[in-house]
Amino acid sequence: MRPLHHASKTFDDELAAFCRGAVVPREISDSVAAILADVRARGDEAVAYYAAKFDGAKLRARDFRIKPAELAAAAGRLPAAERRALVAARDSILAYNRRGLPEPWMAKNPHGALVGEKFDPIRRVGLYVPGGEVPLVSTVLMTVTLANIAGCPEIAVFTPSNAEGRVADGLLAALHLLGVTEVYRFGGVHAVGAMAYGTTTIPAVDKVFGPGNAYVCEAKRQVFGTVGVDSLPGPSEVMIIADETARPNFAAADLLAQAEHGSGREKIYLLATSAEIIAAIGVELRTQLQLITRTEKTQRVLDDGFLAIEVRNLAQAVQIANYVAPEHLELLVDDAAAKKLTAEITTAGAIMIGNYTPTALGDFTAGPSHVLPTGRAGRFFSGLRVADFIRRTSIVHYDRASVKKGEPIVAAFAAMEKLDAHGRSVRIRT
Repeated sequence: MRPLHHASKTFDDELAAFCRGAVVPREISDSVAAILADVRARGDEAVAYYAAKFDGAKLRARDFRIKPAELAAAAGRLPAAERRALVAARDSILAYNRRGLPEPWMAKNPHGALVGEKFDPIRRVGLYVPGGEVPLVSTVLMTVTLANIAGCPEIAVFTPSNAEGRVADGLLAALHLLGVTEVYRFGGVHAVGAMAYGTTTIPAVDKVFGPGNAYVCEAKRQVFGTVGVDSLPGPSEVMIIADETARPNFAAADLLAQAEHGSGREKIYLLATSAEIIAAIGVELRTQLQLITRTEKTQRVLDDGFLAIEVRNLAQAVQIANYVAPEHLELLVDDAAAKKLTAEITTAGAIMIGNYTPTALGDFTAGPSHVLPTGRAGRFFSGLRVADFIRRTSIVHYDRASVKKGEPIVAAFAAMEKLDAHGRSVRIRT
């Protein structure tokens, strides 16, 4: 844990330096660029090469896609309790995200012309689901469900396999539950490349979605423009703001929950109104660390990616939170303070309010998607929503009467911008 006091003369520089740790190193960006170029040039051959190199999976092009029968078989093997959990989480996610489905509209503008918007699902989407050692079954629900609500006609899912080419049953069962039939058993940068550029066996997508490690996140950044991307959700982050009402054992449990992702690039922040609160949570961290299974990897995050900040008051906490733009923000403060902080903190990916709202509920079942911006991208990106799977088209319909009303305005702009053909194209209709 790295302690920091807001009153320190070097506070701003130290906070900025800690946040810069999320910036992708040059060696990662160069490695990603090389893999993407190879996939673009060699297609399926390159994909097979990198699946073997990084996952140990010896796949031929015909093995990339998982057969629907495998999805159904995995669903059949799933224990009843786990199936019930999938269904319950899906229902919460559906209920929440259906509210975000935009509606088309038409109205008259000041000239009497009809204007409006229509919305269409993106034709073909690629969803990245982290797998391997930690198969993120919940990410299936948090991405596919939204694509289904939007009505995307083609949904292609990419997820890493193990060395035998197998994908976790829970992940495959979730895909089967949601009706996905196009699933590929490889992930990593080469999966992003296949989505963006297409190969002989894999049609390119129109937009790439989903979280990933630093390499996957950088790959999404590099293919943007060739395809769309949802955002750049990378290694997990959590910030806890705690006052004297915070339960130290709850706070410690939530910090460990995000640290246990264990890539080594996670960021966890504790902002507290006294040194005593930080100390109490620190005691709980040391105790509870012995109770979890991923102790070694979690400890690495606690050592390198944990910043504890003593603030003089909650107003300072607001300033820090808005600068950091944390992926997950927990407000372990009294009710009045929570209401104020919720209004004043404007860059968090998701806000969890009160001692009884751990981030894990948002990760798995509360309703909002857990695909959220990281690395300070919350300053300009929001969490994944149904609208991200939809294209908006504006509609304009003038008749002869309304074009006459609009013509003088166009004429003025055409003169100012020295574009006389623009003005003439409207004037000729009056």
